[in-house]
Amino acid sequence: MMIAGAVALVLANSPLQEAYAAFFNTEMQVRVHELNVQKPLLLWINDGLMAIFFFTVGLELKREVLGGELSSARKIALPAFAALGGMVAPALVYTALNHSDSFAMRGWAIPTATDIAFALGVLTLLGRGVPNSLKLFLVTLAIVDDIGAIIIIAIFYTADIAPLSLAIAGACCVVLLVLNRAGVRNATPYLLVGVLMWLSVLKSGVHATLAGVLLAMFIPHREVEGKSLLRHLEHELHGTVAYAILPLFALANCGVRMLDLGADALVHPVPLGVGMGLLLGKPVGVLLFSGIAIALGLARLPDRSNRLMFVGVACLTGIGFTMSLFIGSLAFDQGTLGAGVDERLGILIGSFASAVLGVVLIRAGIRRDALPAAEGSSG
Repeated sequence: MMIAGAVALVLANSPLQEAYAAFFNTEMQVRVHELNVQKPLLLWINDGLMAIFFFTVGLELKREVLGGELSSARKIALPAFAALGGMVAPALVYTALNHSDSFAMRGWAIPTATDIAFALGVLTLLGRGVPNSLKLFLVTLAIVDDIGAIIIIAIFYTADIAPLSLAIAGACCVVLLVLNRAGVRNATPYLLVGVLMWLSVLKSGVHATLAGVLLAMFIPHREVEGKSLLRHLEHELHGTVAYAILPLFALANCGVRMLDLGADALVHPVPLGVGMGLLLGKPVGVLLFSGIAIALGLARLPDRSNRLMFVGVACLTGIGFTMSLFIGSLAFDQGTLGAGVDERLGILIGSFASAVLGVVLIRAGIRRDALPAAEGSSG
């Protein structure tokens, strides 16, 4: 994804910029009798392929709720409080800078999301000095964060509702429930009904990617003869999502035309609100709400971590990228903010700065833990 994002930036700021834009604006049509779906390639990626990404996220959420880190209140208390703070505070930072502009306020949710892949990737690169409990905290926080993002998309980024299409999607859910209760363990009928549900949700006005999450909720998790359909699909899709869909999404959505952006773009309320929401709002919200959970006796700091490490991980939650870019694409069509303004600039700068600050603080925390041991061995 990092390579794809960098390639997108290079293409958007090179003589190939027009070809790059034209490619992703190419109209593609699928028509079967009266059923017609026609969208530019960019929206096939954002509405279609990203539905597969959300399906994979849904599978992970269901697995964690039924038997993982979201299966008990004791396990989830600290990351749940932290995730809530990490959504509320960035939204408030963005709102403080954009409250007077009703159109700009469409982007209030952009800095509320954490990119689990990038954040955990950065944490993993820091090596064995990072306690596993801290990694587990970040993963669980990001999963709860994904639930919040899905709810936000469903409620706040839904167009006019088409009742008939929504009714068909509801009927698909009933069929999926019947398949689940009947003990069907073949993926084919689930996926066929899922495609029909995706088309119905696409036509209903609700964002089509939510069909992926709904489909995942009906995939059987219980093991039969040592096999789980949910785990099988999650395993099979992981490589495709990680190495094809998400990089393609980054390639299509990270093409910010830097050459057209002046110094004013950095201080425009929209990208500034997004960037400050990620860099400042995210860690402040995570730390404040974590402190509340600890003060109430509901949780404690992750084992073997110290406060400096914890603050560093809170900073890593400001890496928005995938979900922030996705919500940004729902909030604003490219160019609607006016010439020389692009909300993606705030996402890229805020995410990069959050990663750097998080790494610096976690490294300092690791060194602080290692120092007493080194002094003890020398004595």
